[in-house]
Amino acid sequence: MARLYGEKRANLVRVFAARLRSVSEAEDLIQDLFLKVQALGEVEVEGDGSALLFRMANNLMLDRLRSQTRASARDGGWRSLQGVVLGDQQVADIPSAEEVVAGRQRLQLMMAAVDTLPPQVARAFKLHKLDGLSHAETAAAMGVSRSSVEKHVSAALKALMAKLS
Repeated sequence: MARLYGEKRANLVRVFAARLRSVSEAEDLIQDLFLKVQALGEVEVEGDGSALLFRMANNLMLDRLRSQTRASARDGGWRSLQGVVLGDQQVADIPSAEEVVAGRQRLQLMMAAVDTLPPQVARAFKLHKLDGLSHAETAAAMGVSRSSVEKHVSAALKALMAKLS
């Protein structure tokens, strides 16, 4: 099979360069094919084996195209989450300095409002909403039931909404 690869290499490059519209991509593909052929070792094939060689190369090409399509979709999705596209340019979606300052001020107001809550309610709110613990984890940390944590968090949210609106 390695001998056949050597004989057909130029034809393979020509065929796949036309299909991929890139000689460098075709060369890359044919190099991958060489590795596959080397891994096969000496195998018995019917006929001269050209059909098998071209089928292997075609399968490698299809795998590569599918992989590129998936990567392109994944990268496009990631880019769409990272900012805004204006025309054909990607623009970072970063808040302005004024928005940052306003956000910090809102956070300070909220933390001051949290400090006015009853101790158990404030602790449940901080553990669940700020530290990211689940209701069960918050209940275990506080030594109370899960139902109590849910009631404390609900009371905290109602009190904060009333104070901050």
